[in-house]
Amino acid sequence: MNITFHGAARNVTGSKHLIRLKDDTSILLDCGMFQGMGDQSDNLNEHFGFNPKKVDHMVLSHAHIDHCGLIPRLVAEGFNGPIYCTPATMDLARILLMDSAHIQMQDAEYSNKHRARKGLPLLEPLYTDKEAMDALRLFKLVEYNEEFEITPHVKLKLTDAGHILGSAAVHLAITEDGKVTHITFSGDVGRYDDMLLNDPQPFDQADYVLLESTYGDSLHKDQGPIEEALLEIIKQTCEVKGGKVIIPAFSVGRTQELLYALNSLELKGTLPDLHYYVDSPLSEKATEVLMNHPEVYNKQVKAVLKVDANPFGFKGLRFIQSTEESKALNDDPRPCVIISSSGMAEAGRVKHHIKNNINNNKNTILMVGYCEPSSLGGHLLAGDHEVRIFGEMYQVNAEVRSIRSMSAHGDYDDLLHFLACQDPAKVKEVFLVHGEYEVQQHFSSKLKDKGFTRVEIPYQHQKIELK
Repeated sequence: MNITFHGAARNVTGSKHLIRLKDDTSILLDCGMFQGMGDQSDNLNEHFGFNPKKVDHMVLSHAHIDHCGLIPRLVAEGFNGPIYCTPATMDLARILLMDSAHIQMQDAEYSNKHRARKGLPLLEPLYTDKEAMDALRLFKLVEYNEEFEITPHVKLKLTDAGHILGSAAVHLAITEDGKVTHITFSGDVGRYDDMLLNDPQPFDQADYVLLESTYGDSLHKDQGPIEEALLEIIKQTCEVKGGKVIIPAFSVGRTQELLYALNSLELKGTLPDLHYYVDSPLSEKATEVLMNHPEVYNKQVKAVLKVDANPFGFKGLRFIQSTEESKALNDDPRPCVIISSSGMAEAGRVKHHIKNNINNNKNTILMVGYCEPSSLGGHLLAGDHEVRIFGEMYQVNAEVRSIRSMSAHGDYDDLLHFLACQDPAKVKEVFLVHGEYEVQQHFSSKLKDKGFTRVEIPYQHQKIELK
């Protein structure tokens, strides 16, 4: 048996890990799109590093695009096996993959207008909406903590990873030559005491663990309560300076956390009387999906539901749908809060909002999650005085703030907590994935201090034999 790491290997995007058994059965863990890596992303997304026709089964940990975004292309290139995930993940993946397909087709059409004028060959989209629909027909639902037989020799169990709605850690029990090997893939691990979701669940003893390490060198607890930080930034920007707060936020997870925090401020009577815009049609759909899965809420949210039927709605909130409405926000001089995707500010409507507001020192750009260093959000967080947006350089006059504690990824304490259910002496090897290499090296030493003596940091396309 071997495993090959085809994505999220010494970086935080494009999650893909392929397990191949002695009998040639192959199981793909996630099939994510590379994001935020500039021109390199296009090349990585066009070449899997393996033959999709030879993949038999796929397990999807959760619906973020860097974990599911290349599934339609996988299917278009010949994969025709089942895709196992939780019901909530399928509901989210449906809207995210259809939205992604629309973006791929739109981007290809835009590029081809320019290429046609120059006499250059036309480009094909990464995948189409039809290919996304074909992929969604392959999804098979597996409930949390249900033992599911993939083959007579492979059993699957999913446990709640607490990262986003429907997110799961993947546990495989593989029998070869009469011996059972237990492999756990963490997916993305959420926070303990998360604002909305249940804690990550403990899990049975594993022989091998693939563990995400996004924040393997960080602690999120250096920030005060999220509501207080939001309130201070909104008051300072909108009421004192008369500016706008622009918040790049992923449509799934982060946007709902922001809405929940703002709703909590309203329940306390402290929310400033302003216009609050969510400029992302996808965010509205994702919020509806979350409302339809109350089983994932933690005790705190369930308590709020007893007094407030909609914990994501409040006075002054408006979801923006059309492009015309989105553009009109840039011509409105009134102070307001705009939440818009994407979270790394690398694409989507938020990039236009940043472009139109970055020169004004009254405004604040508030980052609320991880950003790949080469993305626009990464440059802003790094303190760059000038940034490139749509091919032009812009002076960063707006204030750039961050609330690091809003990450849906656990910090190193959370990751160690996640592994606390394991006997380190029985874990043959931990493979660190989904992290920057320097961060992973730092986290590797922490794991060794906890008794996990064998820690590997795989590189892209590295194949490792499992003994």
